[in-house]
Amino acid sequence: MGRTARRGYALHEVEIVPSRRTRSSQDVSTAWQIDAYRFDIPLLTHPTDAVVSPAVAVEVGKLGGLGVLNAEGLWARHPNVEQELAKVVDAIDDQDSTTLTRVLQELHAAPIRPELISEAVKQVAASGVTVAARVSPQRAAEVTPSLLAAGVEILVVQGTIVSAEHVSRDGEPLNLKSFIQELDVPVIAGGVHDYRTAMHLMRTGAAGVIVGYGASLATTSDRVLGIGVPMATAIVDAAAARRDYLDETGGRYVHVIADGEVDASGDVAKSIACGADAVMLGEPLASAKEAPGRGLYWTAAAAHPSMPRSRVISTAEEDELVDLRTLLFGPSADPDGMINLFGALRRAMAKTGYSDLKEFQKVGLVVRG
Repeated sequence: MGRTARRGYALHEVEIVPSRRTRSSQDVSTAWQIDAYRFDIPLLTHPTDAVVSPAVAVEVGKLGGLGVLNAEGLWARHPNVEQELAKVVDAIDDQDSTTLTRVLQELHAAPIRPELISEAVKQVAASGVTVAARVSPQRAAEVTPSLLAAGVEILVVQGTIVSAEHVSRDGEPLNLKSFIQELDVPVIAGGVHDYRTAMHLMRTGAAGVIVGYGASLATTSDRVLGIGVPMATAIVDAAAARRDYLDETGGRYVHVIADGEVDASGDVAKSIACGADAVMLGEPLASAKEAPGRGLYWTAAAAHPSMPRSRVISTAEEDELVDLRTLLFGPSADPDGMINLFGALRRAMAKTGYSDLKEFQKVGLVVRG
């Protein structure tokens, strides 16, 4: 009595409804564009050291997506990252469930060294692909100048929850609107979980808004903080904010990027169908041979010094890893949608009669009974 709560829907609770038309998957385009940057597939990598090294960011870019480096991760703190990551891999068999977390906390206790992350960014930039890096709201003002000087073209300001103004007792608050206005590069910000927060971030001038915090088998934010909204509902809310902001500004379009609850290729399609322009993938990419984690997955929140919010999980044994190209585009012998993630998106669009991503956002949806 006296309180109300909305019914929220996860991606696994909604289904895509085919229309009366079908088309060949060869006639479908999965391309999307944010600001001046065009991509062949609607993919950003979740900025975790388990998935994204400078080499992986280059490979993702060559395959048509956007690799996002974690500018506060291991490549910003250690000159010999492969050696440090081996400590995580070696601890996977430890019987103490906290050992892996303690190893990551210890590795992230090393200070951020601007010259190291600059070197990583320059390595990606030298390949000719679009360069993106993630910073937290707490350290955005500190780290961003080094990133821009090194050649970052898209900045991602990401946390579990990101608001238009991050208030800190220990220093000056980050006013995201002022911060974005002073930059010459597009900024993607998030996560958000509802209409109001999405609208607030859109009004800061962000080019894109991240919905979610990478919810997966590895994340524990819901258990630790009690925070979370099922992704289908959250994406639809943010898409509604995008529509209203488009009307409010007379035509400024802000991209919605879904980050979480993607367990298989069908969830990629459902995310777009709910209104996302692109998806941010972490755990599904951890099974790539190129991934630094060698089949292990965790998010940046796993290394929080006092309140970790991610486990380290195994997604595949070493002999089960597949190359990144196959993971994204097949061919696949897996019937569960874990491989050929974007080939499946093309097929879903073709089966429902839509030729591009913006059209596919209009596809019919049903909620499971």
